[in-house]
Order: sequence, then structure tokens, then C-alpha cells
Amino acid sequence: MQGCALLQQQNLMSQLFSPFPLRGLTLRNRTVVAPMCQYSARHGVANDWHLVHLGRFAIGGFGLVILEATGVTPEGRISYGDLGLWTDEQIPPLRRIVDFLHQEGAAAGIQLAHAGRKASTPIPWRNGFDETEAEKAEVAFEAWTPVAPSALIHADKPGFTAPTALDEAGISALIAAFADAARRAEAAGFDVVEIHAAHGYLLNQFLSPLANVRTDRYGGSRENRMRLVLEVTEAVRAAWPADKPLFVRISAVDGSDGGWTLEDSIVLAGSSSPAASMRSTARRGLRWLRPEGRAALPGAARQGRPQQRGADHRRRPHR
Repeated sequence: MQGCALLQQQNLMSQLFSPFPLRGLTLRNRTVVAPMCQYSARHGVANDWHLVHLGRFAIGGFGLVILEATGVTPEGRISYGDLGLWTDEQIPPLRRIVDFLHQEGAAAGIQLAHAGRKASTPIPWRNGFDETEAEKAEVAFEAWTPVAPSALIHADKPGFTAPTALDEAGISALIAAFADAARRAEAAGFDVVEIHAAHGYLLNQFLSPLANVRTDRYGGSRENRMRLVLEVTEAVRAAWPADKPLFVRISAVDGSDGGWTLEDSIVLAGSSSPAASMRSTARRGLRWLRPEGRAALPGAARQGRPQQRGADHRRRPHR
């Protein structure tokens, strides 16, 4: 029995380090570096910190390295220190990183995101917005009023700002921004795009009845709350080359009473019924729907164990 278990373990390890095909892309192995926010950009532009941070993973042999949550609009950033891809000027520094990842044998991915009501928050390792006037100029400090599906603040505590609700014109502009960012990602040479619809950020907010109390076609029923995620996926797929994989990252549940459930995630993935699949992400050319953990949206009683901070945030000392 011990021999069989050892053989199974060896087979699993051999698969882990075997090539993995994704549409027209073949990863050298099945190890993936998940997006990790660095809070180190100025005006959304990548710099040497990002090159070194990401390049070490390619040198270490990972198959796919995915860049941090990258704002498709300036107001879509979690903080002023996040990467962005809302202007062509942001492409060359990203292409430099992509070229290095490719040089070292890794595929390059980028996570396209909008933080919604969780935008314009402090840099995690600072004590709130404690930047001096001199530091504000050095780090390109910005603060703004976030947008969201509804005018509901994420949490009634320091660091969060009451958002304004998006109107349908704003939603249309948002969908276009995701598609435009995908085109810029292609220009920068990325192999994979991941749409961020998890962790309580904007697309996750539209899915959740805790954050979305709209009464138009983007709110109310589950189908309506799914509409924006599906329209963004469709628009990005149309803008992104057909031979390149597209991922969507979701939170499987809100982790709060009355919130988004596992059944909802199954319907979103198109796995519950033929009728649901006609409106599913799978029918929109999605290669991979990546569910994980809980969104842990505030505003209702938590179910089970409290959520721990996800792998997309990493603290480092202020320089």
C-alpha cells in the first residue's frame, strides 16, 4: 500500500512539471504565480520593482507568471500605487517585463481589474493616508471617489470612501475599458488575460446582492446581477486573440448570509442546466473559470470561519 501511495505521489509530481496546453499556448509546467499587488507604481506605470519582483519567478522556473490586479481605469485601482492599463503610455514598461519573462521561459499573464467601492484605499503598510506633502509628490499620491453598482460603502471604517452608483452610460464605458485594456495587453505581448471578478471588487460587487441593490437590468435577479460579468467577458474575448486563453477569477461564495452562493457560482459557470449555460461564461470563449474562497463582503453575518487575506496582497516596507 505504501508503494502504491508513493507511486501515485510521483505521478502527481511528474504531471505538475509536465507541459500544459491552453488554447494556442503551452506552459512549460503547471506551476502558476498568482497576482500579487505591489502598491509600487506611479500613475499606473510599471517600474524596476515590478521587473525584479516578477522576473525572479520566471528565473525560478514557474510556467505562468500573472501580474497584479491592473486597473482598467484610473479610478479602478485599489490604491494610487496599483498598476494600470488605461493608456498606451503604460504598454512599453509592461512589454519590458513580458519580454524578460519570455526570455526565461515563462508565460506572462495579466489580471485586469476594477476595484469598485474598494478603490482609493490606503497603501496597506502605511498608517492610513499618512503621506506628507513631500511624499505625495514622490509617490504620485491620488485619492478619488469610487464607483460601485450601488451607493453603499464597503465598510464603515477608515480607509473606505462612500461610492457613487454607476449609471448605464458608466457601465458601457467600463465594459469598453476592459476591452481596451485587453487590446493593450496584447500589444504588450501577454499570453494570458485574467478578468478579476473576485474578492469583493467591482465585478464581484455586481454579482452580490449584498453590494448590488439596483433595480435596473444590472440588479435584482441573479441573471441581472450576472449580466455585467458576462458582458465584460464577452467584450474582452472579442478583443483578445482567439488563440490566447482567457481566465475569470471569482469568489465562490460571499461567505455572508444572503450573499452570493456556491449554487450561484455553478450557474455562472454554466454547469447547472442547458438553459443557464446559454448565458454562461463558457459560451463566451472562457478557457478557465478560477473560483476561490470567499469574497467576505461586509454587511451581513459571516458563515463559518472568517476569511484570511488572499494571496493577491503582499506587504513590503515603504521605500
